[in-house]
Amino acid sequence: MTPLILLADEKKSAAVTDWSARVGWLVGLALFVALVYWLMREGWKWRGTLQGDLPELPTAPDDPGEAKLTMSGRYHGSTTAGQWLDRIVARGLGSRSRAELTLTDAGLDVVRPGATDFFIPADALREALLGKGIAGKVLTEGGLLVVTWQHGDRLIDSGFRSDHAAEQTEWVEAINSMIKTPSTEGAER
Repeated sequence: MTPLILLADEKKSAAVTDWSARVGWLVGLALFVALVYWLMREGWKWRGTLQGDLPELPTAPDDPGEAKLTMSGRYHGSTTAGQWLDRIVARGLGSRSRAELTLTDAGLDVVRPGATDFFIPADALREALLGKGIAGKVLTEGGLLVVTWQHGDRLIDSGFRSDHAAEQTEWVEAINSMIKTPSTEGAER
């Protein structure tokens, strides 16, 4: 029993915290996070510079006509057509935001609160489909409305997600019915 009492009676001092080392590590970590953020921001700006040849985005005409469809949801970004990870950041197309879409005979009007609005003329529309990912955003199969359109010499895919996903199929059908396909009149069968 004596050894037990001696162990309990033995006095040890608590480890002293080295505050200067802890503060140094915290400052170092904060500087590292700031450096990573700054590098990401510079990369974003550099990508915008590389895409500087992208023409100004069209704006909606004064009288676009009667709305065929309207949708509220999210704009997830634009990419080079067929390359869902090649995000386009020039002209404000890289910013994810809420979006209000209106489809008329004149084209597709995209109103984005807090971001740059743009308009896709009907003759620039190339295709609409249901996809699952764009610009690093991956959703369930068919969870994203992807609109392919011509802007200058580029084909662009823009991704939208409706607040009511069931209406996206109707959008695909409506946009694809608006697209003018080359006439096959006189072609041999």
